[in-house]
Amino acid sequence: MNVHCKPTMSNKALFSLDPPAIEHFASRSFQGESDYPKMAAIIQACSAADQSDSVTTEETIRHEYRYLTHCDPYQDMIFAEVGGQSVAYGRVYWRDELEGNRIYALIGYVHPNWRQKGIGRWLLLWLERRAEVIAHHNPTEKPCFLEVGALDTQIGAKALFELCGYQPVRYFYLMVRPHLEEIPSFPLPSGIEIRPVVPEHYPKIYAANLEAFRDHWGSCPEDEPPLEAWLDDPNFDPSLWCVAWEGDEVVGMVLNFIDAKENLAFGRKRGYTENIAVRRPWRRRGIARALIAASLRLLKERGMEEAALGVDTQNPSGALQLYESLGYRAVKQFITYRKRMRGQGA
Repeated sequence: MNVHCKPTMSNKALFSLDPPAIEHFASRSFQGESDYPKMAAIIQACSAADQSDSVTTEETIRHEYRYLTHCDPYQDMIFAEVGGQSVAYGRVYWRDELEGNRIYALIGYVHPNWRQKGIGRWLLLWLERRAEVIAHHNPTEKPCFLEVGALDTQIGAKALFELCGYQPVRYFYLMVRPHLEEIPSFPLPSGIEIRPVVPEHYPKIYAANLEAFRDHWGSCPEDEPPLEAWLDDPNFDPSLWCVAWEGDEVVGMVLNFIDAKENLAFGRKRGYTENIAVRRPWRRRGIARALIAASLRLLKERGMEEAALGVDTQNPSGALQLYESLGYRAVKQFITYRKRMRGQGA
């Protein structure tokens, strides 16, 4: 039987945490956009140490925080400082999955120079307790879980999560097609065609994307960023998209993009074949395969030399096998961990 997600601790007790034994250590709340460059610097240092091969800028953080859902950064974030320098931060937000769970997602970063000093454990505990406060003020009958994640290269983070009772529940790959040669060609089914994307198509493509991804693990369509978030994305370029239509219906898509700043930082020419989706009535007809192949050719025409995508390795539709058959190979693994929140029955 599920019980209400109602922790009984007072707010004062929840946040009476012992700080790490570090001279001049202090914590503080989020201070607005002036924190964005500090956050970007911490994330980029973590990216280099953890070999995530990604670039986060103030611009990407500003875009993300403009469209936060179920998160008040002034209440749900914490920063750690040493001698007035920001060395770590984290935030918590919640979402309700179609599968019936409420998830409290904990996101944190500790600068590599300050790891193995107790800051990560302190940060995780703060976020857990903040999640309990949020749950107390927003009760539900749904099973409630805390969620964290780590790359396979983040050995310390994985050890901390497992020590604190988290268990791996899902595995994801970053996959790369290391070249854009020998791209196969697959015809679309009769009556289905790829059309150039124009602004009046955006709402239909957005709606079709939300519908198609309802079947994915962890789907929370009600909490997805609005259409405006797409239009405002720094890498927004619909001329790269491959969208298949049948009459007036969007049947499938690959919303490709190129991250120019990332390519410059790593000296590569990579395009991303992401948001691969086919709506239910049109599945199992080879549409995704045809759209991906068309996307690879399009990226090559734009001067790219490789392509990448992310995949849920346990996707029941066989996505992993499809991408492998098209020449993609796993290069990194991301693990999602969860544990049931206190006060939850079996």
